[in-house]
Amino acid sequence: MMGNVKSFQGVIPPVSTLFNEQGVLNTRQMGQLIDHLIGKGVNGLFFLGTGGEFSQMSVNERKAVAEFAVSYVNKRVPVLIGTGSTSTREAIELSQDAKRVGADGVVVINPYYWVLSEDHLFSYYDDIAKSVDLPVVLYNFPNLTGQDLSVDLVLKLADTHENIVGIKDTVDSVGHIRELIIKVKGKHPHFSVMCGFDDHLLNTLQLGGDGVISASGNFAPQLSVGIYEAFRKGDLEKAAKLYKQLAVLPLLYKIDSPFVNVIKEAMRLCGMDVSTYVLPPTKRLSEEKVEQVKQVLEKANVLPDKSGEG
Repeated sequence: MMGNVKSFQGVIPPVSTLFNEQGVLNTRQMGQLIDHLIGKGVNGLFFLGTGGEFSQMSVNERKAVAEFAVSYVNKRVPVLIGTGSTSTREAIELSQDAKRVGADGVVVINPYYWVLSEDHLFSYYDDIAKSVDLPVVLYNFPNLTGQDLSVDLVLKLADTHENIVGIKDTVDSVGHIRELIIKVKGKHPHFSVMCGFDDHLLNTLQLGGDGVISASGNFAPQLSVGIYEAFRKGDLEKAAKLYKQLAVLPLLYKIDSPFVNVIKEAMRLCGMDVSTYVLPPTKRLSEEKVEQVKQVLEKANVLPDKSGEG
């Protein structure tokens, strides 16, 4: 189905979607954010992930974000678009639209209302992979979907479809990541295994995985990019030093749920010009929680130096 199998690696931030106060896409700020991240040396950009608030958007809103993102990035780095849904038909429609606007791949979360039998879960991904001539990255986030994508299922999907090219594995257990690397990547060397939690980046790379798709890439890309580049050069001392800073950041995800408001406050505190408006039911963070965000960022030593212009 696909001539050349594209694989993804490195640091691919799940980009926050920025809105104005009416909840409409803020293209000026989105453009600035995209330019900023590309300038920091990221290896790709993932739009409409968990932190991109896709689950609070209509199909048309999701399509509009995808179209803007692809055209603005303009092939400077690979663009992945999140197209998963509780409905296979909707996921296919969004995936085909991502192809239409020129995305480099789609990232597909499994349905997150029903727990599906393994057969239904397989057919969900099977139908999507068949419907679109684009690389498909599976997205496993059992804390939010209520269902883990088993390593055997992932292997079966990779065996069946050459355009199923990777996984974003947002799991607490490095054992799951390790097994994916040994079993799936062992058989399909081009299959990308990316962790979804910041604090698994170094062990994912050391086990032979490919990189990270985690929210801190929005406000502290220098840490994950620095670790990835140091690791590739064999400078493990530098990688370990940056990793100590990065490992503090997952404390942010416990401050509120959904944590999309936390990420936007972190971006603002790190000196970026972003609106912290979030789509309901999420609301802006309270002052008290903003203070908690600041404390974590201080601990990770990622706040701008106030001695300069900050």
